[in-house]
Amino acid sequence: MPTNLLKPSSFLLLPLLILSACQQEKVSGVNKTFGMGERIDIGPFTYVVVEAGWASQLGEGFQVRSARERFLVVNLSVQNNSNAEVSIPMLSVEGSNGKTFQELSDGTGLSQWLGVLRGVAPSQPLQGRIVFDVPLSSFRLRLPDGGETGYEKYAYVDIPLRIDADQVQAPLPGPQVK
Repeated sequence: MPTNLLKPSSFLLLPLLILSACQQEKVSGVNKTFGMGERIDIGPFTYVVVEAGWASQLGEGFQVRSARERFLVVNLSVQNNSNAEVSIPMLSVEGSNGKTFQELSDGTGLSQWLGVLRGVAPSQPLQGRIVFDVPLSSFRLRLPDGGETGYEKYAYVDIPLRIDADQVQAPLPGPQVK
C-alpha cells in the first residue's frame, strides 16, 4: 500500500493553483485594447461600442451647433451586471500622442444622447450616443470599471480614423462653373 500518495512537492503546487484561480477575475478587459463591436466586461459593466462617426456640426435649422475641431460621435451600449444601481461615468478618448479629451457634457443637437446622469438599474442595458470635440485623428476610447477614483482600471476601444466616401464631396469632372 503506497504511503506517499501526496508528496511534499504537491503541497507547494496547491497554493499556486489557488492563486491562479483567484486571478481569473471578472475584469477581463483591464488595460486591454478591443475593436469596435467587441463585448468588453470590466467591473460591473459590459460595454459594446457599436460605431463611431465624424460631424462638423450637430442639429438642424436654427439649432445647428458647430464644433471647434470635429465632433466624434460614438454609439455604444452599456449593461449593468451588478445587483445594485450604478452610474455610468463620463468617458474620454486618448490620442496617439497621449492627449486625452473628455466627453462633452452638452449633447444639444445629438439624437439619442446618453446624457450626463446615467444611472442604470441591475441587469438593465443603456444604449445611446456620446460626443467629443476633437481633432480629426484616430483615438482610443477609455472605458472605466467604475472603481474608486484613483484606483480605476480601464479597457480601451480603438476608434480608427475613417471617413466614408459619402461624407466627402468630390468635385464633379469637367469645367467648374463659378
